[in-house]
Parts: sequence; C-alpha cells; structure tokens
Amino acid sequence: MKPIQCRLARTALGWGVVDLAKAAGVSTQTVVRLERGEELRETTLARIQAVLEDAGIEFIPADGGGVGVRFRNPS
Repeated sequence: MKPIQCRLARTALGWGVVDLAKAAGVSTQTVVRLERGEELRETTLARIQAVLEDAGIEFIPADGGGVGVRFRNPS
C-alpha cells in the first residue's frame, strides 16, 4: 500500500485519520506518518491495510497506470 492509496481509501470510506487509527489500533501519528511516506514496520502497515480491506477497499497496483483504490465488488 502506497501513502496515496491510504489517503484515497480513507476518503472513499469517509474516514478521518482518527477513524482509521482507532480501527487499526494504532496512533493517529502513525497514520499521519504513513500518509507522509515515512517508513513503518511491516506488521503495522499490514494491519492498517487489512483494516481498509475488511472495510471493503481493494488496492489497485501500478499495472501500466498509477496505483489506486476501489470498492471491492461484493460477493
């Protein structure tokens, strides 16, 4: 997950930094650091990404275009 993807995912869900931090069990400063592009521990990054994915976000890799996010198609 790239910093811009985190920001896009939060916006799509209507979540603020506080909402994501609370859901992921991390500090708001951790979310801010991630979105600034600072290094986080792999486990912390994975936890934040998992929370966003559980909320219905799918991360789109840079496959010929830029990275992005979208809502996962419900099964």
